[in-house]
Amino acid sequence: MKFNQTLSLFILSILLLGSCTQNKKQEIRETKSSTIKYATGFDIIKSNDESKLIIKMPYPGATDFIEYTLSNKVDSEYNSIKTPVESVVVTSTTHIPMLELLNIENRLVGFPNSDYISSEKTRALIKSGKVKELGHEENINTEVLLDLYPDLVIGFSLNSNNKMFSTIEKMGIPVVINGDWLEETPLGRAEWIKFFGVLFDKEKEADSIFNVIESNYLNAKKIATKSTLKPTLLSGGLFKDVWNLPAGESYEATFLKDANTDYLWKNSKGKGSLSLNIENVFEKGKDAEIWVSPSYYGSLSQLEKANDIYPKFKAFMNSNIYSFVNKRGEKGGLSYYELSPARPDLVLKDLIKIAHPELLEDYEFTFFEKLK
Repeated sequence: MKFNQTLSLFILSILLLGSCTQNKKQEIRETKSSTIKYATGFDIIKSNDESKLIIKMPYPGATDFIEYTLSNKVDSEYNSIKTPVESVVVTSTTHIPMLELLNIENRLVGFPNSDYISSEKTRALIKSGKVKELGHEENINTEVLLDLYPDLVIGFSLNSNNKMFSTIEKMGIPVVINGDWLEETPLGRAEWIKFFGVLFDKEKEADSIFNVIESNYLNAKKIATKSTLKPTLLSGGLFKDVWNLPAGESYEATFLKDANTDYLWKNSKGKGSLSLNIENVFEKGKDAEIWVSPSYYGSLSQLEKANDIYPKFKAFMNSNIYSFVNKRGEKGGLSYYELSPARPDLVLKDLIKIAHPELLEDYEFTFFEKLK
């Protein structure tokens, strides 16, 4: 009888221990969370007091993730980043609006090819000497960078073999690869503000800002559906005898779909650009009602002089061509390329204003304008 009681107590203790272990595992699982909704190229994982920034697509064709451990303590561990980042060098103009939206542009200390920056706010920092010129993004001036010695360099890469970033890391300056440009949806690209939020301890602000952008975008998309008309639309233009335009599954084509237009190449395959000859484009697009982004031409007269076939398009005859090339910064940088990834809601509203002006009567263009 005593043996049976002892055995029962032993079994009960094992069951209780197993239950506690299971609960602990469950608790650990439950503390892991991700707030990423649209972006596919990165993730932020929190587990207890630890944060992991995971870059899933650091460069085209990448098969391995890059994982960074974020901590408010100095750590010699490989790929460990001390947060909040107090001084930073970024390498793409698309990073500038993210810093400004979070009100941390004053933490920017250096930038390569700073003439491309359009934002007046950041240009003022450049003029005052608070943001140093670092040369070319593919060959950063390491002497100037070493003098600045930022907490972090945020770069982008075309492949796995980036010698420049390896050199910077050997100097003791951490590098984080940003792959926002590889996202295939407008909201996915805009969600990279959360990438900056977690690095600068601005996560709540980043979430709030993105939620507003998301809401604006989805509301605009809903407004576009109120029109029963879908104007036919042509995009792109010639570059060295090749007409480049968005493939049907591309980032740019998503905007045209969400703006409720009949993009003539909407059924084409691919997530990048199509490279076509002008004869094929003219045959299919000569009667398009709207023409957007006609290469880098800023007026109808420039288009007319560039190629005899341009004036033969119906959209040209009706002066119904829109471009973003005339909205430039002080040094000639295009505002569209800088700001549009962070504010897809404004891009979509521009396109709705073009295709369905009656739906947004009081809205003024942010990026596009009709060519004259």
